[in-house]
Amino acid sequence: MLAARLAARYAAPMAENSNERALKRLLRGGVVAVLRLPSADLLPDVARALIAGGVTTIEVTTTTPNAIGGIARLVRELGQEAMIGVGTVLDAQTCRQAIEAGAEYVVSPAFDEVVHAAAKAHGALSLPGAMTPTEILRAWNAGADIVKVFPSTALGPGYFKDVLAPLPHVRLMPTGGVDAKNVPDWLKAGAVCVGAGSNLVPKDAVAKKDWPAITANAKAFTEAVRAARK
Repeated sequence: MLAARLAARYAAPMAENSNERALKRLLRGGVVAVLRLPSADLLPDVARALIAGGVTTIEVTTTTPNAIGGIARLVRELGQEAMIGVGTVLDAQTCRQAIEAGAEYVVSPAFDEVVHAAAKAHGALSLPGAMTPTEILRAWNAGADIVKVFPSTALGPGYFKDVLAPLPHVRLMPTGGVDAKNVPDWLKAGAVCVGAGSNLVPKDAVAKKDWPAITANAKAFTEAVRAARK
C-alpha cells in the first residue's frame, strides 16, 4: 500500500513547466547534499566530488561565507551537471538574491510565509522546514513542494510512517541523522528524498581536501537510494 502511495506521488500528472521539471529532477536524484562550509572557495571541489559519486542536487547554506557568490559560481561552472539550491534561508531578500544567482530551490529550517512566498514568486521550489504534523500540514497547504522534516535526528523513519498514514499526499524529506545505512529505512517509510550534511560531506574530509572520500560517500548514498527504490 505504501509503495502504491509513493508511486502515485512520483507519477502524479504535471504540466511540464520549468518549476515542475525541477521538482521531478530533485525527486529523481533522491539525495540533497547540504553544504555548510567554512569558505565558498571550497564549493566547486566539494560539488565536483559529489557529482562524481552521483549526487547532483546541491544545497549551499547561507551560513557558508559568501554563499550567494558561491551559488553563482556553481551555477556558472556546474549548472549543466548539478541542481543548485540555497539553504538556511531566513528572509525574503536572501531568498531573492540566491534565486537571482541561479538557485533553483529554497530550503528553510522552519516555515516562514514570507520566505515561502518569495521563493514561489521568483520561480523556485520551496522546501520549508517543519517538525510536528500541524507544522507539516500548514507548510504543505501553503504550497510547499516538499516539506523538510527538521530536525529528524531523534524522530526516526517510524515518525514518517505515522505522519503519512493520515497525510499520504504530503512529500516529506528528512534532514538530520541521515546516513547511507538508514537511507532505505527513510525511503521505505515514505520519504520522497533525503537531505544529508556531515554524514555525506564530513568536516574532516573537507579540511583535508579528501575529495575521493566525499565521492565514495556520494556513491554509497546514491546506491542506497537506488536499492531502496527497486
